[in-house]
Amino acid sequence: MKVFSQLKKNLKQDFSNLKLIKIALLGDTATQFLSQALHGTGYDYGFNLEIWEADFNQVERQVFDPGSELYEFDPAIIIIFRSSHKLSLAHSKLDPGSYNTLADQELKLVGDLFGAINDHLPAKVIYFNYTEINDSVFGSHANKIDSSFLFQLRKLNYMLMEFAAKTPGFYICDLSAIQNQLGKTVLFQPSIYINAEMVLSIEVVPEVAAKTADIIAALNGKFKKCLILDLDNTIWGGIIGDDGIENIQLGTLGIGKAFTEFQYWIKKLKNRGIILAVCSKNTEAIAKEPFEKHPDMALHLDDIAVFVANWENKVDNIRHIQDILNIGFDSMVFLDDNPFERNIVRESLPELTVPELPDDPAEYLEYLYSLNLFETVSFSEADKNRTAQYQNQAKVAQVQQSFKTEADFLKSLHMVSLVESFNQFNTPRVSQLSQRSNQFNLRTVRYTEDDVVALIKSDNYFTFAFTLEDRFGDNGLICIIVVKEDCPETLFIETWLMSCRVLKRGMEDFVLNTIANFAQNAGYARLKGEYLPTAKNGLVKGHYKNLGFKEETNYWFLDVRNYVNKPCFITKK
Repeated sequence: MKVFSQLKKNLKQDFSNLKLIKIALLGDTATQFLSQALHGTGYDYGFNLEIWEADFNQVERQVFDPGSELYEFDPAIIIIFRSSHKLSLAHSKLDPGSYNTLADQELKLVGDLFGAINDHLPAKVIYFNYTEINDSVFGSHANKIDSSFLFQLRKLNYMLMEFAAKTPGFYICDLSAIQNQLGKTVLFQPSIYINAEMVLSIEVVPEVAAKTADIIAALNGKFKKCLILDLDNTIWGGIIGDDGIENIQLGTLGIGKAFTEFQYWIKKLKNRGIILAVCSKNTEAIAKEPFEKHPDMALHLDDIAVFVANWENKVDNIRHIQDILNIGFDSMVFLDDNPFERNIVRESLPELTVPELPDDPAEYLEYLYSLNLFETVSFSEADKNRTAQYQNQAKVAQVQQSFKTEADFLKSLHMVSLVESFNQFNTPRVSQLSQRSNQFNLRTVRYTEDDVVALIKSDNYFTFAFTLEDRFGDNGLICIIVVKEDCPETLFIETWLMSCRVLKRGMEDFVLNTIANFAQNAGYARLKGEYLPTAKNGLVKGHYKNLGFKEETNYWFLDVRNYVNKPCFITKK
């Protein structure tokens, strides 16, 4: 983690080529150092965070006044920091009989703030939760009496989580967890608070900025999707090829306990939707033996999407894994106990995240917890099937090599697609796919679940969601299309994005057939497309040209009046 002085140096860098994101920062205490740290941290994340900072203690005025500077600035994201210290003063001023209403009053204000913002802006809100303050008025009895400030704080944080769970567009930055991790004496320094109205110390500001930037990055489609694992002395103790299966360290005793608990954490990541891959210098059969036979292994072969164990160099093997998964290196994390291997991978693949694991495996988990590598802003039931989907993808890639022609291979897949409009059942996955897709994304539009619901209700938009099944399994929802009338004879393709798992299957032709047929039947003469380049979507630069669209003044047009369906090997379900 960088210190504040290093983040200030970032402010002198050239931000002109970075993605611009407008951020509003509102707090009831001084936030100028947090503002600087956020801007500097944004540079490390590849963002130009243009930050408008309200005067301190102006949260309500800025939010509830329709003519305020906040709404004039028109931010994409609003960060709100209401501190426990100011809340403590509010608690003290209540009538003693109303002490137990503090959490309810504060949550109502949170709801009112979010509602007012939603009335004026389509902005996302990042809200800092409340750090614990034990005022020692009741001692340990504070945990049993609901009028104590400590009780109200803990209740409020729980209620805030419940509010966030049912409120799309509202995200919690866990300031309380940062205090628990680093300690209150690091986060809060009384003399600075008294003299400068600053709740956050200079030491903790970079950590808070990083956690906030993690959420901003995830909201903009930048997060980790894959964890690549070394094996020997990384997920078990010892060397399987030398020590044998009976002598590697796993289980509930000694250092084996550290490796077993580490595997359980990795398993939880897999169940959350993180893709697991293995990259090990080993004989494959020997490397797989613990997964198949060791009774204390938490991880099994069906948890691993891609298993690569050989004696080639790890850089080439990671490139092979990336080629199979078809995701960016910046979406991957590589864990290896060996500093030599880490350095080679880090130098050869600089976009890849390679944490500097501690020497002691007992410290692996706490260290990785502190890095917050796997930030996300969404979770759906489809995430649980992600490993199986990528395993199917690896099988498809392997089988393809046995066919002489691409057409024969595609026929053999027996591909079927369900095409339907956005609805209440696919809304979470539609939103998530829009947030995750970077490479095959023509205009890189992101949708929250609220945005998807608005599209469903609107008479101005037509929506299409595509799934894909083949003989190896169900790939789930893999493509979304949003079109709207541009003029009486033209439909504009506002969004066309696809999962890269299904590239080179003819899905692009199938999708075009679908929307061209829809346009024909609805009486439109043309489809209009647009490609907005980003650092990641160069893959689709020639997309419309390859499909037969003609370029006119930075847009692409296709006459569909006499459109003939393109041949493909996908049928509608």
